[in-house]
Amino acid sequence: MSTIDEIKAKIDIVDLVSEAGVKLRKAGRNQTGFCPFHDNKHTPAFVVWPESGTWRCFGACNEGGDIFKFVMKREGIDFKEALQKLALRAGVEVQQIQRETPQQREAYDHLRVLLEDAVVYYRSHLFANNEILNYLHEKRGLTDATIETFGLGYAPQGYDNLIRHFTSKGYMPQDLVDAGMLSERESGGYYDRFRNRIMIPIRDENGKMAGFGARIVDPDDIPKFLNSPETAIFTKGHLLYGLDRARKPIRAADQAVIVEGYLDVIALHQAGYENVVSPMGTALTEDQLRLLKRSTRRIVLALDPDVAGQKAVLRGLEAARSAMDKEGELAFDAHGLLRNEARLQADLRVATMPDDLDPDEIVARNKEEWATLIANAKPIITHVMETVSAGQDLNDPKIKNQIAAQVLPLIDDMGSPLERDTYRQALARMLRVDERSLMAAQPKGPVVRRKPRVGESSRRVESSTVVAANPRKNIEFYCLGVLLRKPELLYRLDRRLEEFGLSPLAVEDFEYTDHQLMFDVLRQAMGQDEKDHGLYVLSQMPEALSALTNELLAQTEKLDMLDDKLLEDLLGRFLDLRRSHAMTNVTQLKFMQDDEQEQGGENIKIYIEQTMRFTRLLNGLDQAKLKLSKRQA
Repeated sequence: MSTIDEIKAKIDIVDLVSEAGVKLRKAGRNQTGFCPFHDNKHTPAFVVWPESGTWRCFGACNEGGDIFKFVMKREGIDFKEALQKLALRAGVEVQQIQRETPQQREAYDHLRVLLEDAVVYYRSHLFANNEILNYLHEKRGLTDATIETFGLGYAPQGYDNLIRHFTSKGYMPQDLVDAGMLSERESGGYYDRFRNRIMIPIRDENGKMAGFGARIVDPDDIPKFLNSPETAIFTKGHLLYGLDRARKPIRAADQAVIVEGYLDVIALHQAGYENVVSPMGTALTEDQLRLLKRSTRRIVLALDPDVAGQKAVLRGLEAARSAMDKEGELAFDAHGLLRNEARLQADLRVATMPDDLDPDEIVARNKEEWATLIANAKPIITHVMETVSAGQDLNDPKIKNQIAAQVLPLIDDMGSPLERDTYRQALARMLRVDERSLMAAQPKGPVVRRKPRVGESSRRVESSTVVAANPRKNIEFYCLGVLLRKPELLYRLDRRLEEFGLSPLAVEDFEYTDHQLMFDVLRQAMGQDEKDHGLYVLSQMPEALSALTNELLAQTEKLDMLDDKLLEDLLGRFLDLRRSHAMTNVTQLKFMQDDEQEQGGENIKIYIEQTMRFTRLLNGLDQAKLKLSKRQA
């Protein structure tokens, strides 16, 4: 038994929840009460499953998990802290985890010193190159003071400039590789990663050097932007460009603005708008939003029209890409933004740039215009509704149906019933239809992106590979083990799910917090440009999960199926997981619906809406399973 399982076995989730002030009452084999995570004392939408040790809120939170997730959410702490706290309660000894050893800290400091020296090196080449300097002055409108403040530089042409300069100063070639400035040739030797590019130092929120962003000078070069590779101190998904300078202005304005480009951030700071940051070309991550949440809950995404505009939304809201960086492309993911907004209790809004202009071009045209654009930023769903309807013939029934099919899933993702009703009414007014007819306009197949996380399946699932007490845990355990062994299957699984009209795999497909954390590491690691994703995934796994990782790898050591067979096997198992989630929640919701009817039925509408959502999801999953069976036959 792992440490995590031992802790779960020794702590009764009903006692844990009850001690947090939640008054639970018996409801069949389960317990229900009022959710402790949002203000609602009228609808008992919080359910605890004692047998599986899990919980779920069917109300505004729409979240769930096990004892670890409950403590994490209640106390606002991470998994490691929750593990320590619950281990102490259970009397289970957990080895103390140290984030950085003294040796690691010394090595990281050495890399940061090297990067600071590189800032000086690149800056000296910039001021020696009048052509590049004039470009920054005349084309980008930057002053010498701004260039100096942000430490801009220039990487000269050539493949061995860095190694000659820095080895003469006592650095080793491996130091430059570790810092992300040199690349290794397959045939042996090294070459400069950055050549003939404007260099932009990237610092963490505390101002410590982490890496570089590099913009092309020659328009024929690709990619347009190139970042440092992932290193021990540079992880794009955990950094926001400009945050070291923007933290105080964000607090002062009680608002953070996110733009796409480094030079947009620099130009806006120069214009006096210092509450601006950039995610460096990557899809906006929850870690980045958490960094901002420390200073404000009000966040505006100021996106270029070609990214968040009509083309983006009409391509399905999740397929929009900018051409900023081939290593990681900024995506407008309305579902993801809504989930993060609810989970982080933030206010996320979208401001679209007019006239095909970038933010730096807007402030160059009229500084005051920027303030107006940000002040007029709109909620995500309002933005989507206006975007998909722009230029459309709203008298055409087919157009109405297409728009409803795109917007209704987003409305369903809203955590607040009041907000859902408000947006559904707004959509009905825009389309000039009766609100009740909108439910019939839902696209066939599953539209719910945020899948339920809890509930024990009553259906037995056989597994010859994993032996565990909980059937659902068996499947999650096996699937994670296979993906750790063969992480490249993740992309293929996503494509197959997309073919069935289903959303890609997400942490919500797993019920247990430790499984969710492991999958999140896997998902993020697969987004990195690494030669061996398997080794990279293992290197990124938190130490608190090392025992579970080893157990997973041991259980899947002898996989005797070809990759195509494994893919089909995993796909079937994940469809079963989603179906068991939905079935359990439909059953529970019907029970709660009957119970509410006996109490007067004031809140029965909420339960009916949720039941309809999961019923639609079940229909889509059944269709997918049928198609899979036909293929396998």
